[in-house]
Amino acid sequence: MKLFLGMEDETGVETLTILAGQDKTGNPEEFGRLDIHKSEIISIVGPTGSGKSRLLADIEWTAQKDTPTQREILINNESPDKKWRFSSNNKLVAQLSQNMNFVMDLSVKEFLELHAKSRMVEDVEAVTEKIILEANKLAGEKFNLDTAITALSGGQSRALMIADTAILSSSPIVLIDEIENAGIDRKKALELLVSADKIVLMATHDPTLALIANKRVIIKNGGIAKIIETTPEEKEILKELDKMDEKIQKMRANLRNGEILSSL
Repeated sequence: MKLFLGMEDETGVETLTILAGQDKTGNPEEFGRLDIHKSEIISIVGPTGSGKSRLLADIEWTAQKDTPTQREILINNESPDKKWRFSSNNKLVAQLSQNMNFVMDLSVKEFLELHAKSRMVEDVEAVTEKIILEANKLAGEKFNLDTAITALSGGQSRALMIADTAILSSSPIVLIDEIENAGIDRKKALELLVSADKIVLMATHDPTLALIANKRVIIKNGGIAKIIETTPEEKEILKELDKMDEKIQKMRANLRNGEILSSL
């Protein structure tokens, strides 16, 4: 059955390469190629409407100079196998959108068991328990396997899907849109995804998340205007941002618990 479904292919994605194309006005992009490796985090930064979604679509569809940007996507330094475009079982990109709403009348346990069984997992119970454990490390308020998925908050839903993607999804690339608005522990979420050997592409406006990434891609006028590798100095700045963020998170928790805030 696994062979029939195309799940026996063990070929993984070690490197994703983006070859330069053009911006909205036809000007060449300001880079030659961008190589992204397994377990690497790339942040994507740019104004609304600048072309972030087009870049992500090019990656998802393994563009071969056949999109408006004329970009070309390589997998492991080669033209990609057609399975990344046409197979329903070999999806290159798992997308985690900003708003995730469930419509199925299932419990968390039933939902996870369905996914695990569809992936031909041998020990469904163990995998289900692992996913709920990791999801509760990310969520602001814990939930259990008996909780209806339609009763989950936005943050809980996002936490569940991030854990599910890290542990069960076969997609080697994960795309996250504005994780700072998810109501979850974003750093732990990124650590979980990277530990699962995923390539993580993260659209963000948060300077802390932008500097956590190995590189950041700057999008302007529909094209990649610049690729910046995070510098040692920026990593030092990140430490200060982390301290500020820790204070903000603590104050947010105090407010939620009905406490009176004191000065910083």
